[in-house]
Amino acid sequence: MPSLAACSGTPVRTDPLHHWPVIDPKEREAVLAVYDSGNWGSLSGGRVAKFQDRFSKAHDAEWGVAVVNGTVALVVSLRALDIGIGDEVIVPPYTFLATATAVLEVGATPIFVDIDPETYNIDLNQIEDAITPETKAIIPVHFAGLPVDLDQLLEIANRHGLKIIEDAAHAHGAKWDGKGCGSFGDTGCFSFQASKNMNAGEGGIIIGNDQSVLDRVRAYMNCGRLPDSLWYEHHVLGGNFRMTEFQAAIMLGQLDRLDEDTETRNQNGLFLNDGFSQIPGLTPTARGFGETNQAYHLYILKFDPKVFGQIDKFQFGKAMEAEGTPMSTGYYVPLYKQPLFTEQNFWPKNSPKSAAMYTDLPDYGAMRLEATETACSDEALWIEQYILLGDRQTMQDYIDAAAKIHENQGELAE
Repeated sequence: MPSLAACSGTPVRTDPLHHWPVIDPKEREAVLAVYDSGNWGSLSGGRVAKFQDRFSKAHDAEWGVAVVNGTVALVVSLRALDIGIGDEVIVPPYTFLATATAVLEVGATPIFVDIDPETYNIDLNQIEDAITPETKAIIPVHFAGLPVDLDQLLEIANRHGLKIIEDAAHAHGAKWDGKGCGSFGDTGCFSFQASKNMNAGEGGIIIGNDQSVLDRVRAYMNCGRLPDSLWYEHHVLGGNFRMTEFQAAIMLGQLDRLDEDTETRNQNGLFLNDGFSQIPGLTPTARGFGETNQAYHLYILKFDPKVFGQIDKFQFGKAMEAEGTPMSTGYYVPLYKQPLFTEQNFWPKNSPKSAAMYTDLPDYGAMRLEATETACSDEALWIEQYILLGDRQTMQDYIDAAAKIHENQGELAE
């Protein structure tokens, strides 16, 4: 008689997982208050300004500018830092595509540097080999909520005169050496898209400490207006990227819960580390490099097909879902293998704009970065952040399900 649920056995778990998004009556009341006020936009209300101030201070930055999403946060940051045509920006290839497409949107060239196989963050030891006279910036991603080694990154950037734009879309509440992620670089960019640790459906924020950068960020996100200009006076090619009061009302409520939720995810992540480490062929990504808060937007587990022998990570993922403990298999190709890059579909083909902006591009289709390739094809398994808000029994169910599949993997191979 089969043991595994994928083979008609009894699943480890039948209870529902933690509900996402979190439905809080206080946030509902706040949204209704915005509705009743009639002040729905940030120009007439005060909630966006309050959220900007509270969020930036919570992440140890002097200012914050809320925008419509995390992608826009990256694009506006690049423009504010005067990065554009002919410039190169170093990015990791194991991340959501916006990290790299934001670079393309300003006419610059993304240069991919492989990830560290222990952490899945960009491999800082390979960055300097990628620096050329055209390199102007680095966009590190605090992937899964684990901070990049910001001490080493800042040393490299300062030595080469490079800007740093922290992609902190996964890093709400994460800290490096006691200081909030997003506050180390020239700017830090967060997302509030529906899957993120703080969720307003969509939304984002740029944080930083340099006043001159703040003025340029505000101009690019607010129709090209400068701080002291007239309302219909526009100085740069900006857009209307302002957050609404409805989103800010939701985010203020979630900010009240951020420390508690981050600690819950962190403690559950440590518990999972202990449990999964006892199962042959499963290894949590490494910690202990200087992070004092791991935000755990994702919990990442590395699957070793050589140890399992009879199944691959995709079969393992399906088997985990059947046990009532779903895991994602993550990105299945590196960013540089997406058709967008291999076919260079950045603007309409043969358009003058494309010809002017993108010259001497890397041959993305010929690229192969080993750690990223392995993560995509063989290794990476993800548990989503909302699951890490569950109770300790939920975490134990995940460990028990993984152990069960390891012990009975032969059933899947038959």
